Amino acid sequence: MSHGDRYIKLVYWSEEDQAYIGRSPGLFEGDVRGLDEAEVFIELCREIESCVEAIEEDGFEPPPPTAQRSYSGKFNLRVGKELHEQLSLEALRGKESLNALCVRLLGDGLSRT
Repeated sequence: MSHGDRYIKLVYWSEEDQAYIGRSPGLFEGDVRGLDEAEVFIELCREIESCVEAIEEDGFEPPPPTAQRSYSGKFNLRVGKELHEQLSLEALRGKESLNALCVRLLGDGLSRT
């Protein structure tokens, strides 16, 4: 197993940049760019290896792995008092729980991206 196997690798087309972008969220801030998706992925893998090796050579612990991470299904979300009130009233009008409303709204928003 290589260092890179522990981290998520994202490669996607950017209309704005007119190039493929390769990123590893949670590991490093930069990205890899290119016109060939496979080459961007290969270069991203190399960058991840280099990044982890550099961190370890400097005597630091690499960030926690992001691949194969499990999620509990729970997270805290802070909203302002006004939004909290609006959401609560909307949930009451729709005869659903505040949680069910928020899950539905978040899911609807994600499906549009």
